[in-house]
Amino acid sequence: MHDHHHHDPHDHDHDHHHHNHAEEPSTLSFQEKFLKLLEHWLKHNDDHAAGYRDWAARARQNGLPDAAALLEEAAGMTLEINRKFEAAAEVART
Repeated sequence: MHDHHHHDPHDHDHDHHHHNHAEEPSTLSFQEKFLKLLEHWLKHNDDHAAGYRDWAARARQNGLPDAAALLEEAAGMTLEINRKFEAAAEVART
C-alpha cells in the first residue's frame, strides 16, 4: 500500500490509499483477491463521481455552466466504468 498524492488541490472524502491486492495474504484465492480489488475500485469510483458532481455544482454556482456539464459527464463516465467492474465481479462469481 502506498500514499497517492495529487499535485493539484482537490477535496476527498476518503483516504486515497491504493491497495495492492496482489499482496493480500496468500490464504486468499485469486478469485477472492480479484473480487476485493473490484470492490475497492467500485467504492473508489463512487467517491470520485460524488466529488465530480459536488464540484460541478460549485462550478455552476460560480458561473461556469459548461465546465459543470463536463464534470457531470465525467461523473457519468466514472459510473459507467463501475458497471463494467460490477459485470466483471458477476462473471468472477460464477
